[in-house]
Amino acid sequence: MKELYKGKTKDVFDLENGHYLLSFKDDVTGEDGVFDPGANTVGLTIDGVGEAGLRLTEYFFELLKEKGIPTHYVEADTKEKTMTVVPATVFGEGLEVICRYRAVGSFLRRYGKYAEEGQKLDGFVEITLKDDDRNDPPISEEALEMLGILTVEEYRTLISLTKEISEVVKDALSAKGVELYDIKLEFGRHAKTGEIILIDEISGGNMRAYKDGTYIEPLELTKLILG
Repeated sequence: MKELYKGKTKDVFDLENGHYLLSFKDDVTGEDGVFDPGANTVGLTIDGVGEAGLRLTEYFFELLKEKGIPTHYVEADTKEKTMTVVPATVFGEGLEVICRYRAVGSFLRRYGKYAEEGQKLDGFVEITLKDDDRNDPPISEEALEMLGILTVEEYRTLISLTKEISEVVKDALSAKGVELYDIKLEFGRHAKTGEIILIDEISGGNMRAYKDGTYIEPLELTKLILG
């Protein structure tokens, strides 16, 4: 097993059988010891958050598989905190796609002159470049095409998949009395077929979820959804 990449919250290994292995850590992104799914740095370590994140990821990826939505997921081993996936190539050096149902986080920081905290948003989708040095700048459809990162058709597929996946997650949380405020997703091209697929994870570490107006920490979210 060959290590390919050391990430903030996961490490990636080549299994040499055509699949990759993701190893989940107990690190989460944030600043000054406060969790923030949109942050560019590891802010703190929470014991058990890696396993909790994988359990929730497994739950959502299995849900997406049932609905025929394309992802890189093959199988998960929650005891080992690992997930087997199919290889995929990222767009450019990586994109983050955020679907927003409430005005919080970086959206509020940018547009606070016009938006109120917690204001309802109708599944607004924005794309940012994964670029820590430039604080993950938002980018438009036109710029993505001009820079050769995405075609217009790929952009539309990305937006459509993001809305579809986010609604699946939103509905699953709502069934447990939890409201999804926003979620950050990542996509890539299937290494063999070129199909656009969901990659990375779906857990409390890449979304903001609230219950009765109170933010739910990643560990608590897994308990609420899976018991």
